[in-house]
Amino acid sequence: QVQLVESGGGLVQAGGSLRLSCVASGSILRVNTMGWYRQAPGKQRELVASADSGDTTNYGDSVKGRFTISKDNAKNTVYLQMTNLKPEDTAVYYCKSDITHDSGGYRYTARYWGQGTQVTVSS
Repeated sequence: QVQLVESGGGLVQAGGSLRLSCVASGSILRVNTMGWYRQAPGKQRELVASADSGDTTNYGDSVKGRFTISKDNAKNTVYLQMTNLKPEDTAVYYCKSDITHDSGGYRYTARYWGQGTQVTVSS
């Protein structure tokens, strides 16, 4: 029904920048919250940043002041601009979105995750 496709990950040196993108496609009535989470080896998945339908944003404490989330609502796309990257930012980054569907007049909201994109920051 819905696919979230991430792109933009890669290898970067400490202090560098990367920009992640995530596009939602499929049978979509409305995209609500879109956000980014990450999971490093041996650690729990954690919030990086999110933006709701009113563009209110929320950031994890470790990325505040370095990462910026933005959305293009017309394109059902969310971006994560990452600057001043640190080795501890190394993780698989996942896109998450809460999407509302209309199925013959029945509306419901479901949560979707992307497959993840690897970000590796070398020291």
